[in-house]
Amino acid sequence: MPTPDARFAEAGETPVEVARRAAAALENHLERHHPRIAALIVEPLIQCASGMAMYDPEYLRLARGLCDRYQVHLICDEIAVGCGRTGTFFAHQQATIQPDFLCLSKGISGGYLPLSIVMTSDAVYADFYDDRTSRGFLHSHSYTGNALACRAALATLDIFADDQVIDANRSLAEHLGHCLAALAGHPQVRHLRQRGMIAAFDVHTDDPEFSQRFYRQALANEILLRPIGNTVYFMPPYVISRDQCAFLVDRAHAALEAALGR
Repeated sequence: MPTPDARFAEAGETPVEVARRAAAALENHLERHHPRIAALIVEPLIQCASGMAMYDPEYLRLARGLCDRYQVHLICDEIAVGCGRTGTFFAHQQATIQPDFLCLSKGISGGYLPLSIVMTSDAVYADFYDDRTSRGFLHSHSYTGNALACRAALATLDIFADDQVIDANRSLAEHLGHCLAALAGHPQVRHLRQRGMIAAFDVHTDDPEFSQRFYRQALANEILLRPIGNTVYFMPPYVISRDQCAFLVDRAHAALEAALGR
């Protein structure tokens, strides 16, 4: 399927128009194949593993409508982008939609203990609520409902509320954006982009070893950054200070220069 990634905008095309073009292709696909499609899985707003591909919320709004029309479940994978990372607690909230399934991990327990959650709608839950083991969904796996991990998640949610983490993140994200602006004019930096507490840029180079070179230079500059191919990205912890944001970007700039041999 065509991606809604705003980096693939044609001349004069806006991110919203890219999203609509990709949604039109999705509509065509679902129209032809929906009887054999159970679900559409998306990472809302940012497809992380494909190089921090950021896209407009319009794609989610249109995808939700198409899934409703063709009776296909919409699964939002928010393991990386959820829990305040994009500026709202759930990334899909920025599109004012509700998924049929929502996957969470990582941030939900503050990283202290491993926890994975799959949330669903009342309608889906009711379909599997049955006394017959042949019909009911059995919560009987070895580590299901781990009490300690769940307690860590509850404590994390308390911190979100008590420390007003979402509001603090928005302020930090704005500051991080100001720091990153200095990289926009670099001759080999392309597509500098940001959504909340995730920022990324692509590096124009033919060096197949760039990722490893940059990683090593970043370590030498006292920062831990792991590029995805030629994409350098930042996902700082929410406790980062403003001074540390500036330090992070300054050292990333130095690592970039060294990795490029400039």
